[in-house]
Amino acid sequence: MSYSNIHNYYEQLVFNEITRQPGMEKDENFAEDVACVALNHLPARYVRHDVDMAFYQTSAERSKINAQVVKAVQEAAKFVTAHRDEHTT
Repeated sequence: MSYSNIHNYYEQLVFNEITRQPGMEKDENFAEDVACVALNHLPARYVRHDVDMAFYQTSAERSKINAQVVKAVQEAAKFVTAHRDEHTT
């Protein structure tokens, strides 16, 4: 049995938000750190297919999730930046 179809619904949303932020994906290590921190601050929602989750959401729920993702990525970027600054001085 393969579990390769199972993934966290928030992963792609976070990756898309990181890509949408100007300059964030230029530094791959930074972007990956931001993704990890952001995902650790969002709830885990495991699905087999993204459409499974999207189909049962209202537009208000989708808006709330999108706002959570944007906030998590922004806060994660601040955290990673501060953490890097601590270790480079």
